[in-house]
Amino acid sequence: MKPVGVRSRTATITTTCAHLLTEVFAPWVLVLLLPLMVARRATDSLTATLLWGLLVALTSSLLPMGVIVWGARTGRWDGHHVRDRAGRLIPFLVLLGSSGLGLGLLIVLRSPWLLIALDITMVLTLLVTGMITIRWKISMHTAVAAGAVVILAVTLGPGWWASAPLVAAIGWSRVAVNDHTTAQVTAGTIAGLLAGGGYALLV
Repeated sequence: MKPVGVRSRTATITTTCAHLLTEVFAPWVLVLLLPLMVARRATDSLTATLLWGLLVALTSSLLPMGVIVWGARTGRWDGHHVRDRAGRLIPFLVLLGSSGLGLGLLIVLRSPWLLIALDITMVLTLLVTGMITIRWKISMHTAVAAGAVVILAVTLGPGWWASAPLVAAIGWSRVAVNDHTTAQVTAGTIAGLLAGGGYALLV
């Protein structure tokens, strides 16, 4: 049996790692980076990559996250991860509206199909997980991470399947910080895999 001090240090390190994974691979971070990576594959220039990638990143990540952070700081919900399921409705509606606007702009401005397919996938995933989270707190972290792995593997090559264990690590972190149960992170992973499969059908 380990001494109390050793167990305490181990628990501290474990908790720190869990919080680090939760923040570094938060949905808004992945949704910020994913469109840029897909845009790089879909376009021939850095300018076009930044133009289309940042349009999706802005409407699907930065703007909604700005609203969420503002709401958390003003006490409208319990933090930037919106842990309380009851407080997720308004952030989801904001995210849905902003993402819908971004998708509309992509279509009107005739962006590359890969970006439109990505945005369609994200909006549909948001609708499904949003309806689920009204009654049950599905993990958005694992949904976005699992979906991103499939999308990157489909778009950039099978080598990206090597990042799949990261989804399990993210799921572990969400359970370790007591934000989700194992069932919730598993359901999020399944939702993300299905979303990625839908993207593969679109492209």
